Amino acid sequence: MLDHDTNDAVIALVGFGEAANAFLAGWGLGGSGRVRAFDIKTEDPATSPKMRAHYTAAGALGADTLADALEGADLVFSLVTADRALDAAQAAARTIAPGTFYLDGNSCAPTTKRTAAEAIDAAGGRYVDVAIMDAVFPKRHHTPLLLAGASADAAADVLAALDMRATVAGETVGDASTIKMIRSVMMKGMEALTAECVLAATKAGVADQVLESLGKSDQGRNWPARAAFNLERMMVHGRRRAAEMREVAKTLEALGMPSDMVQATIGWQEKVGTLGLDGGEADVAQRAGRILDEM
Repeated sequence: MLDHDTNDAVIALVGFGEAANAFLAGWGLGGSGRVRAFDIKTEDPATSPKMRAHYTAAGALGADTLADALEGADLVFSLVTADRALDAAQAAARTIAPGTFYLDGNSCAPTTKRTAAEAIDAAGGRYVDVAIMDAVFPKRHHTPLLLAGASADAAADVLAALDMRATVAGETVGDASTIKMIRSVMMKGMEALTAECVLAATKAGVADQVLESLGKSDQGRNWPARAAFNLERMMVHGRRRAAEMREVAKTLEALGMPSDMVQATIGWQEKVGTLGLDGGEADVAQRAGRILDEM
């Protein structure tokens, strides 16, 4: 546990994307002076002004360096992209104070998280494997989390004080991330299947008929709305999702399982994500059309 009341805890957000913003908004701590934020984009002159404005708008104290963000922090949430998660942990290990919780919420393979845990634990930090098990909007800080590791039970108590929804999955780092990684085969794979199906149907001029047929076969699901949502996830987050799926591939390979579907999902997520499109209107035809125009 913390040495003082959790209600006074200083929180560092490493990586200031969708998840960090969702948690901060849910906590209602914007402008409290208790939340610091650092994103690697701050180090790039081309993106630094926008990121600093983003910190200010959200009510977080923007840090110039990772070390500045971690100084005096009781809780560190690492919410970077999957391909930068290990780098972030190893960098944090150089300055993290003993006893500080390091909550690794990145979508990484169990092997990656164990390597990160070794670095944090060797520095005296308290590493926790965190799996974020749903989209962070609209649930924000109430998004369900799975925790694992030797400090998971203690971290669960601290997160409960922040009104978060965390469940302990196990005592070993990797117990939470294994569940998340294998679940992503289906969840991110469905997005990729949506893209391949809907884009082809749109190009053939039969999108309405295909979606209507899917609705009849899968009753209870609003396929136009779901397809629009899946496309938006790929448009806005495809590159990050591709990085996550590479970690999923590592997970399956460590189990001695093929990753054929995962490899195809990586391709589609990367293809759509690199187009640099925003979600635009919440309409499947509009989103499919914009993707096809750019492709």
